Amino acid sequence: MANSTGPVENRAEPMEEGEELQALRGRWTICAMLFVATSINYMDRQVLSILKPALSGSVIHLQPLLPGWPTVETSIHLTDVQYGNILAAFQIAYALGVVFAGRLVDRLGCRKGYPIVTGLWSLAAMGHALVNSVLGFGIARFLLGLGESGNFPAAVKATAEWFPPKERALATGLFNSGASVGAILAPLTVPWVALHFGWRAAFLITGLFSAIWIVWWSIRYRTPERAAAMCEVVTAKPSTLAWWKLLRYRQAWGFMLGKFLTDPVWWFFLFWLPQYFNSRFNLDLSHIGLPLVVVYVSSTVGSVGGGWLPKKFLSFGMPLRSARLAAMLTCACLVVPIAVAGGLKSVWFAVALLSLAAAAHQGWSANIFTTASDMFPAEHVGTVVSFGQVAGALGGAIFQPIAGHILQFTHSFVPLFMYSASAYLIALLILRTLAPGLKRAELASS
Repeated sequence: MANSTGPVENRAEPMEEGEELQALRGRWTICAMLFVATSINYMDRQVLSILKPALSGSVIHLQPLLPGWPTVETSIHLTDVQYGNILAAFQIAYALGVVFAGRLVDRLGCRKGYPIVTGLWSLAAMGHALVNSVLGFGIARFLLGLGESGNFPAAVKATAEWFPPKERALATGLFNSGASVGAILAPLTVPWVALHFGWRAAFLITGLFSAIWIVWWSIRYRTPERAAAMCEVVTAKPSTLAWWKLLRYRQAWGFMLGKFLTDPVWWFFLFWLPQYFNSRFNLDLSHIGLPLVVVYVSSTVGSVGGGWLPKKFLSFGMPLRSARLAAMLTCACLVVPIAVAGGLKSVWFAVALLSLAAAAHQGWSANIFTTASDMFPAEHVGTVVSFGQVAGALGGAIFQPIAGHILQFTHSFVPLFMYSASAYLIALLILRTLAPGLKRAELASS
């Protein structure tokens, strides 16, 4: 079991700033568990997007592993508009679920709350294998959104409990890189499973991983009982402030609007890139994996690099919050070149621009999540993050049907990439306007 109290309880006086490594022993094991959970989360949500080009009502020719193994499977026809509506169902459910997920995690704590949401989303993901219609996909996707909504509120809250402020962006970047790793593992495994066992089997592959993780988390995770004063790592205490009163604060709205504008871009990269490579460059199920893997590997590097950037700016003498904002500005600028991706003719030039943009998004994400713990005390972090997740999911729910209609009737990705290029700079401007310098919210006691 991770020792959460030893290095702190034996101290007679507060820790000095330079003693961060002694703050809470075992915190990097916690970070590793958050990373694995996020990887599983993104594998589950990525399966449908990889299979989408193949779900066109045609017959999929399987590659039998054993004599007598079936060699063909009929897929379900999905148009772009239908697919966009299915994605919207997922994100509406995600928005609804995260309203309660953040509060659930704040009430039950990470040790009890996190396994509950993990089990729910895993069952929903495997439920896709039972689907026989477009409506069935919509229902399964809705349930998946409800379950997956709890991952980031729980992970960010655990990070706020275990890590000192100077390490939170790095820790968030590390566990958030699990999103990219999950997105990498999915194109490496899903096409192979679908071509050998059928597309239904592809929805079942992560169930075992989830079960193992739940056991691991339940055994290893403990909420810290005491922490150093300089780290502000405290056990979440009950608050007398009603959750809805947090919406009175400009800091919460800055965080929410930042997520509302930029989360849809990442959803776009996850859910529509397989279609982009298929329609723009004629890559089929057996050839689509490598470009996607390159893009998502790059996003993993960006997640860790984005978490490291504030520490680099700190070395230049910048205050912590200014360093955070400088890192976000750097990431926002790196997304801008994606504006030309809709008209490219070279698949690998497209991969290069998408890789840069995906890496920049993940670096941005690591830092914007950390602003929640910069601006609010630990007992409210889960709730504030859930507000941001709701806003991001609603942004995605609006974006997905629009994308489906644009693609079905114009067959052009240009408008979607133009939006992606500008969203981050606009979001940063709004955040800096509503929360200048990421000033900490002065909360009322009731």
